[in-house]
Amino acid sequence: MHNKRIYVLIVSFLFITSASFAQSLDSIAVASKQWNTKEIAKGLLWKQAHFDTLFDSEQEINFLEIDLKKYRKRLRLAAEPRQLKKTSEMALAHQALVAVNGGFFDTKNGGAVDFIQVDGKVVNTSKRKIDRTNALFLFSRKKIAIALSTDTTYERERYPNVMLAGPLLLQDHRPYPLTKNAFNENRHPRTAIGVTADKKLLVLVVDGRHRMAHGMSLYELTDVLRWLGAKDAMNLDGGGSSSLYVRGATATGIVNHPSDNKQFDHEGERAVANIIYIK
Repeated sequence: MHNKRIYVLIVSFLFITSASFAQSLDSIAVASKQWNTKEIAKGLLWKQAHFDTLFDSEQEINFLEIDLKKYRKRLRLAAEPRQLKKTSEMALAHQALVAVNGGFFDTKNGGAVDFIQVDGKVVNTSKRKIDRTNALFLFSRKKIAIALSTDTTYERERYPNVMLAGPLLLQDHRPYPLTKNAFNENRHPRTAIGVTADKKLLVLVVDGRHRMAHGMSLYELTDVLRWLGAKDAMNLDGGGSSSLYVRGATATGIVNHPSDNKQFDHEGERAVANIIYIK
């Protein structure tokens, strides 16, 4: 019995040590990566990288690093109350410099399924309450925040722009507890946003559902955001919706590889209800 207990302790120690070592290698891989970097404008960078081995998988990541000291007043939401349009179409219509898909939406009737307010006007109210949508993206011309959703009514009075989505991934540099379920644990294309301590907005898209891009669980996504410097971060609508737009970068402006057409190209966009963009 004594020997068996020692054996269990040794195996547990080796498992924990191995997991910690693997995570350390992954964090080093992200931190030391030579990202393909393009300056879209002063204080606005687009970074892209392919990883042959990250979380024991192949990964393709694109993200924007936006200096909020320069661009906070140009940060916008655009939302369709009862329609769905592609991220690139909405970006073009609103003269966006860069854009990303936003929150979850009604696939049959259009519009968001969670609360969204644009420039002080409520566009959609929440149609349901689920654990997944526990985070708020909030901003005014003077302030931006990613926070745990407690009272949407209170927040909408303080901020003209409010998007409810989630789940919350980071709060004050620490991973926020995630519910154990398939949505959080399985690998999918993902979209997320984060705010750093030095006032930068990170807008990140991870490709997936392809042999060259396996996608991430939300635990893995949280780690990447933390390693990139995010202080607070939240998940947005992912899967086939994940689309990152950079004006003029491709024929449509989409720089990642949306999965809806099952091709590793820039053409597989899904229509969505809302976007976050820089004017």
